[in-house]
Amino acid sequence: MKNNSFEEIGNLIGKAEKILLFPHVNMDGDTLGSSAALCRALRNLGKECYILIEDHIPANLAFLDRGYCTFDQNIVTKPDLSICIDCGDAGRFFKRKEKFQQSPVTICIDHHGTTELYCDYNYVDSKASATGELIFKLLKVMNLQIDREMGEAIFAAITTDTGNFQYSNTSKETHEITAALYDTGFDSNKISVELYENNRMEKILIKNRALNTLSTVCDGQGAIAYVTQEMLTETGALMEETEGVVEELRSISSVEVAAFLKEADADRVKVSMRSKKRVNVAEIAASLGGGGHERAAGFTLHCSLTEAFDMITERMTDSLGKL
Repeated sequence: MKNNSFEEIGNLIGKAEKILLFPHVNMDGDTLGSSAALCRALRNLGKECYILIEDHIPANLAFLDRGYCTFDQNIVTKPDLSICIDCGDAGRFFKRKEKFQQSPVTICIDHHGTTELYCDYNYVDSKASATGELIFKLLKVMNLQIDREMGEAIFAAITTDTGNFQYSNTSKETHEITAALYDTGFDSNKISVELYENNRMEKILIKNRALNTLSTVCDGQGAIAYVTQEMLTETGALMEETEGVVEELRSISSVEVAAFLKEADADRVKVSMRSKKRVNVAEIAASLGGGGHERAAGFTLHCSLTEAFDMITERMTDSLGKL
């Protein structure tokens, strides 16, 4: 399979009447913002379009759903087109995979360097800071007007996936696209407050508990922390409210690579890894069945939290020892 053009993908979308969009599980601002912008654009064209989800939307992203998201897999019985957005593989929407494959044509739009071209049509650009950038370009190629609501959604996608324009994936083009979004008349401060200043107290409590588990390796060059199901129960927090902990670990001045372990259940641990400049965490993730970017990646380990902690400590120590 090959990487297709936006013209090819736009033509397919233009011919379809019933379209389902598939963001990845544990939704972040990029996958949901990109999906929301595209969903609105397609509904404006008179198409029947929904964002099919399988988990709850984080509180700080709820403003992006304006009647687009649904858990109902039968809301469109026979979709003409399925589009997965910001998904490196079908495992990122496992409970919806069968529905995704019911469409006669499937499309993937993504920016992860480890993404395989697994759909009928694919547009994967690892140089893009966010999938939101790609949705912006697609809408432009399709000659669709980007209104204020789409501008808000694409801005949310880009600002969250660039760490509010701090991460190394931020480029000149990222800023040019963001500048163009201001022409839609959206209020960037309003969106930033929704995204970054809209936390439940429980989120602050679980973040503190998780950071208290911090341990380091290689003279502080590596940082590891974790969250358990017991900690979630005690604080009343949701797992998605641990978002951002791994970036806190990376922010420590001495740290080059950070890992945050999330105990999903007794024998399943989800791992998020981040690095600053020298460690390619996508390589570590790929070797353990995951994927992502050089500076941000993730994967799932099927073992206990203790076993996962030991494994990540070993991998991290090995990677830092090669610097």
